[in-house]
Amino acid sequence: MKQIIIKPIISEKSTSGADTLNKYAFVVAKDVNKIEIGKAVAAYYNVQVVDVNTAIMPAKAKSRMTKTAVVKGRKPAYKKAIVTLAEGESIDVFPSVEDTDNA
Repeated sequence: MKQIIIKPIISEKSTSGADTLNKYAFVVAKDVNKIEIGKAVAAYYNVQVVDVNTAIMPAKAKSRMTKTAVVKGRKPAYKKAIVTLAEGESIDVFPSVEDTDNA
């Protein structure tokens, strides 16, 4: 079984969309379609998916300065899926952390 959902996108823009518009963003495999993405999100998070939008994000050139030289490289391209959930549904993207008090 291939992995469809690679990871959720946690950024300021994507989390504000989750709060107001009930939309969540994920990095997904490049060869999957919208129907497969919707079924995978619905099965994994146990929610009802209303709509799926996808976009191929292009590769980016990155460089950084070190003591000896400028290191140049590339960040790879990836496919992003924005999933809209039904009213009243939500996904807890952040894992719950129990408060353990050692005092």
